[in-house]
Amino acid sequence: MTTIGLIGAGNIGGQIARKAVSLGYDVVLSNRRGPQVLGDLLAELGDHARAAATPAEAAEAADIAVVTIPLKEIGTVPAAPLAGKIVIDTNNYYPQRDGRIAALDEETTTTSQLLQEHLPESFVVKAFNHIAAAEITTAALPAGDPDRRALVAASDFPVALTVVSRLLDAFGFDPVPVQPLSESWRIQRDTPGYVQPLSAPQLVHAMAIAERYRDM
Repeated sequence: MTTIGLIGAGNIGGQIARKAVSLGYDVVLSNRRGPQVLGDLLAELGDHARAAATPAEAAEAADIAVVTIPLKEIGTVPAAPLAGKIVIDTNNYYPQRDGRIAALDEETTTTSQLLQEHLPESFVVKAFNHIAAAEITTAALPAGDPDRRALVAASDFPVALTVVSRLLDAFGFDPVPVQPLSESWRIQRDTPGYVQPLSAPQLVHAMAIAERYRDM
C-alpha cells in the first residue's frame, strides 16, 4: 500500500490525509510543533495514520510526500530522505505571510520551482494549490460525472505527473496535466482558475487566458 507522507498537517494537509485514508492509503503526518498536537486528527483518521516525530521521519516513510507548509519555511524541508521521490507542492505565495521574495515578485520563477531547487533529486509536482482545503474532501465526484471538478498537476517529470494525475483522479477530480513546472504560474493565486470549480475544458481555458502579475 502506498504511504503518503505529509510535511505539514494544517488545513490542506489534514484534508489530504482524510481523503487518502478514506481511499485506503497509509499516511504519516508531521508538523513543526511535534506529534503531540496531532492527537485529535489521528484519532479521527484511525489505524491507517500515524504521526512522525519529525518531518524527516515523515519524508523517510513516504512513497509520495506532500509539502504543505508556509512558503517561507520550505528551506526546512529535509532533502536527503526525499531524494528519488515524488513531492507534491501545495503552496501559494502570500507576501503578508511569507515576506517579499524578489524572484516571485519579478516572476522569474514560481513557488514550485523554488521547492524543486531546494530538492534537486526529487520530482516536484504542483497540485492542490487552487482548491479550498475543505473541498478536497467535499467536492469529489466519480469519473464521468458532468459536474466533476478539475485540478491541475504541473511538473517537469512525465512519470511523476502521471502518478499525481492518477492520485487526483482517485481523489475524485479530473486531472489537468501541465508541463513544464514553470507553467504552474497559470494557476497561482488570483489567476482566473484559482479556487474556481471548473471542469477540465474550463480550467484549460482559464489557464490559457491567465496573465502575469507583472504584465497587469
